[in-house]
Amino acid sequence: MTDAAQRHVPVLLERCLDLLAPAIQPAGASERSVTPVLIDCTLGMGGHTEGALTRFENLTVIGIDRDPEAIALASERLARFGDRFRAVRTTYDHVDDVAREASPYGDGTVDAVLMDLGVSSLQLDDADRGFSYARTAPLDMRMDQSQGRTAQEILDTADEREIGRILRVYGEERFAPRIARTIVRRREDGDPVATTQGLVDVVRASVPAAARRTGGNPSKRTFQALRIAVNAELEVLEAAVPRALNSVRVGGRLVVESYQSLEDRIVKQAMVAGATTNAPADLPFVPEDAAPYLELVTHGAERADEEEQARNPRSAPVRLRAATRLRPASDAPAPEPGTGTGGARRDRPRPAPSRRSGTRSDTRDHARARGRRSR
Repeated sequence: MTDAAQRHVPVLLERCLDLLAPAIQPAGASERSVTPVLIDCTLGMGGHTEGALTRFENLTVIGIDRDPEAIALASERLARFGDRFRAVRTTYDHVDDVAREASPYGDGTVDAVLMDLGVSSLQLDDADRGFSYARTAPLDMRMDQSQGRTAQEILDTADEREIGRILRVYGEERFAPRIARTIVRRREDGDPVATTQGLVDVVRASVPAAARRTGGNPSKRTFQALRIAVNAELEVLEAAVPRALNSVRVGGRLVVESYQSLEDRIVKQAMVAGATTNAPADLPFVPEDAAPYLELVTHGAERADEEEQARNPRSAPVRLRAATRLRPASDAPAPEPGTGTGGARRDRPRPAPSRRSGTRSDTRDHARARGRRSR
């Protein structure tokens, strides 16, 4: 427990709890007939969950993570809360399945969902996982090391065009073609990139000196891109956000922390779409079925202030957004990509369930974005 707490400082913890509070403890509701439920979609080492369980004494939290090491560490850290905490090992695009099982209302909804996206402190600080460009390590980058392609396999097998596409799309890397070309040429010459340091050297050699002088370590975009590709992070997120929105009750909230523009764009688009009326502009009134089903709680994306950044440097890039559900998902489902509706779509196999001691792993900007709001 001490190890997890010391290794992980949750980003914007108090602000996240403030945003969750109206859903977990509604104003004027001193007593509730049901126990409120929060799903922490990105359990990690349990920092946000610990804060929520401590602040809201009657709360139950279901923590989702694909990383068995994270589940083990968080479960040890949170053991003192007993059955108020349960862990599920899966990817968070299965948040709707978890909500159906955990719902205290019998309709598959819970009170709130929290997402703290990106790589966790556990994964970033473990050199052997290959997430960091600051330490020499194998190029793994899998959040669940029991399955899936590694970053090494991508670099060893993908052609120049595919590597370039990954770096350009997922890393927004201007010099993606140069970096991809160098990686493939080294592979063809019998000297493939085989470690994180080797990849750092390739990026440094491929990026012009003038571009290396600003913007921090020039390797960060390449490492981000490969990590996203290895873990299918954007595909998971695109499915997870509407499923999370469809898993909260009326008055419930979704709170999301993003750390790069690709993540934040997905979250923003889903929230803004739900907060915008679908009625034609020339109608004298807004029909009920065209009224927004979300209300944006944050004004655009909130950022960490200087004090937070000084206390926790990893908070510097955070973008925090929150929304409240106004209408039931049965009447106004958030649409999933490729479906046009809120219907379920499962394009990827689920990770195999895993049972661990002490866990349950049985997987089962505001007004300007909302348009004309029905009152």
